[in-house]
Amino acid sequence: MHLQAQERVDKWDLRKLVDYAMQNNISVKQADVQARLAALQLTQAKYYQIPSASFNTGYGPQFGRSIDPTTNQFTTVPLYYQSYGLNGNVAFFNWGRLKNNVAANEFSAKAALTDIERAANDVALNVATYYLQVLASKELINVSEVQIAQRMAQLEVTKKQVAAEVLPELNLIQIEAQLASDSSTLISNKTTFQQNVLFLKALLNIDAALPFEVETPAVDKIPLETFSELQPEAVYQLALGNQPLQKENELKIKAAEKTVLSNKGALYPTIGGNYSLNTTYNNKAIDYTTGQKSPYGTQLSDNFRQSLGIGLSIPIFNSGQNRIAYEQSKLNLKNTVLQKDQANQTLKQNIYTAYTNAINAFEKLNAAKKSVESAQKVYDFSFKRYEIGLLSTLELITNQNNLITAKLQLVSSEYDYVFKMKLLEFYKGQGLKL
Repeated sequence: MHLQAQERVDKWDLRKLVDYAMQNNISVKQADVQARLAALQLTQAKYYQIPSASFNTGYGPQFGRSIDPTTNQFTTVPLYYQSYGLNGNVAFFNWGRLKNNVAANEFSAKAALTDIERAANDVALNVATYYLQVLASKELINVSEVQIAQRMAQLEVTKKQVAAEVLPELNLIQIEAQLASDSSTLISNKTTFQQNVLFLKALLNIDAALPFEVETPAVDKIPLETFSELQPEAVYQLALGNQPLQKENELKIKAAEKTVLSNKGALYPTIGGNYSLNTTYNNKAIDYTTGQKSPYGTQLSDNFRQSLGIGLSIPIFNSGQNRIAYEQSKLNLKNTVLQKDQANQTLKQNIYTAYTNAINAFEKLNAAKKSVESAQKVYDFSFKRYEIGLLSTLELITNQNNLITAKLQLVSSEYDYVFKMKLLEFYKGQGLKL
């Protein structure tokens, strides 16, 4: 999927961002390559169950004392020969070694497919993280612009009061200095916004130079589940069944179990069959019934020979390779089980931590709302007093800075709360919806 010209100007919502990232992110593509390799390994394992067959032919001169390939007798006559052969082997009984090897590769191939899902999930979560950061930093720009607009209004009022000699010129200088500081903050917020956009583009594997704009939903309109629907233990039980890493670990354990059985089968005797079809021609052969040179086709027909055989292979000693492979596969199984247990433990810890963080974020959000309400009342009252000369410029600036700080904290708290809740929904298996 390639970024089309129309997509370059359209606004991107979270669903569009996630869908695009899942198809174009490099990590997801790498996981897809690994899944294809695992599928090839499965195909190879299945082919091992099919009887082998190989064809060979040879042509060349023969001279000196040698064996005539058509009569099997010694001869000193120089000649040219050509031989054809078809031979192969088939396994009759091998204690399930090949069958279990196929099963192991089947589970590994399924695990590799699940790994694509895991990589896509990770990308989706990262996309959502930076998407919310883009929204938050964009909102901070809006707050800074409002702050500057208010400061400009204060500047105009102060100019009039200074001109009327109601206030000293120092007040005007203080307002101008604060306006310069506000402008610097706006530039800083715009820089942060652009950096977040670049991080988001990198996740999408989009050229950093292309135009890009995200859809901006109202933060208070983003749907969220309730805390009663996101109880950590219930979320954890659901996550065990829907999170890709957990499903992948289960498949890896099954693959490791089959590998143990396959390697165990290699310790025991195997029974197999073999076959061979051969024929030979040489340019000096004589048909003794006619006394003439024997024709090419006649020689191939007359010299056609076949053989069938059954063989028993008993492993006695091969530098301990089979035994070591068996013991290693058992240890690998134990390690895979431990990896699953560790991953589940980490998952549970993350979910309970996410729930605690969501509770804290909710409390901080409520506190931030109250702080903005209080700071707004103080500022409104202060500005009225300032207009009639009952409040100093420094005090007005301080109260306005307190209001802006409270608003910035509110923006941060709102998006932090949304992300914490969305993280719990993600673990629950609800996907990412804004």
